[in-house]
Amino acid sequence: MKIGVYGGTFNPPHLVHLISARFAMEYLGLDRLIFMPTGDPPHKELPAHSPPAQKRLEMMILAADSMLLPSRVEVDQMEVRREGKSYTADTLSELHEQYPDDELWLLMGTDMFLTLQNWKKPETICELAHLAAFARTQADTGEMLEIQGKYLSETFGAKCAVIQLPQITPVSSTQLRDLLEKGEGREYLPAAVYGYILRDALYGTHADLRNLNHEDMTACSLSMVYAKRHAHILGVAETAVDLARHWGEDEELAFRAGILHDCTKYLTLEEHLAICGKYGMELDDMERQSAKLLHSKTGAALARNLYGQPDEVYWAIYWHTTGKADMTKLEKIIYLADYMEPNRKFDGVEELRRLCYEDLDKALLLGVGMSIEDLNQRGVPIHKNTQAAMDWLLKHGKG
Repeated sequence: MKIGVYGGTFNPPHLVHLISARFAMEYLGLDRLIFMPTGDPPHKELPAHSPPAQKRLEMMILAADSMLLPSRVEVDQMEVRREGKSYTADTLSELHEQYPDDELWLLMGTDMFLTLQNWKKPETICELAHLAAFARTQADTGEMLEIQGKYLSETFGAKCAVIQLPQITPVSSTQLRDLLEKGEGREYLPAAVYGYILRDALYGTHADLRNLNHEDMTACSLSMVYAKRHAHILGVAETAVDLARHWGEDEELAFRAGILHDCTKYLTLEEHLAICGKYGMELDDMERQSAKLLHSKTGAALARNLYGQPDEVYWAIYWHTTGKADMTKLEKIIYLADYMEPNRKFDGVEELRRLCYEDLDKALLLGVGMSIEDLNQRGVPIHKNTQAAMDWLLKHGKG
């Protein structure tokens, strides 16, 4: 197996890193790629006010996750956890112990490649891994890289490759940090990484989380979940706005509820319970044991208390999983948008979509009914609020 190792401070990780990594995987035929955020870099001091290593690691995890290659791309915490300077020779030695029969490729930028002979134990590095240098411009592929490759080969027995990257807008982490401090630069970052930066006020950003515009609220929401959930969240927000427009509901409230409805989807049960306890939310026995049920309550709590959303948005998120008796129009819209947004595929979804634009209550009856049927088939208890929603619809002649 061929494994690429891409190290760096990733301060912050940006799209050029990801484009380079993906291109290297194709060019070298890598089976796996390991991002290796540096803990304490030996070759340079981190700039003042840089985030601690743990936060750089968390941003790199979000960036790697955005590649949507979970079986092939991972982030290793080895150097972040290691005490003292993060030397590449030590890292490769540990990786060689883990993967003794695999071929390691060390990926690096041009500047690093040209100075590798000055690193600690360059002979060990060249013995344990092949070297691949990224060339971002045609000028990078000139005589200097050829001379350096020949030198490393003759001196340390290195096997070297130069990866000519496609034409991309170059940006350094230094430039990006300066842009972020000015309120610019989001176009160079995965949305989830940008949202993380805003939520933690990194790199001189000063976003008011209680008064975010659509783009920033979207980024913050996506930063709290796995990338595989992004398409669903965006689909719900888009569908909710469209339904709100169709039924004369507030489109702005529909967007906010839609984009935040799943922001706590991947918290652990313990984390859900802690949020509910913090905000004094009453729970029944079924909810105390189910993260799936609790994510709507904790999502509502953060929408209100972290992102400053009004009661209409709070309750629309609160009820989007179970439903309830006598729902408001916005609550119905979010419940249904969550059920039938464009990425959903199941028997009956097209009929549900059609009804959503003809009769909200009939659509709700169908949706709640399908949910109850699915729970019954899987042997999962029906929450009392879901049953109450069905009973109310039937009692008021919506069947």
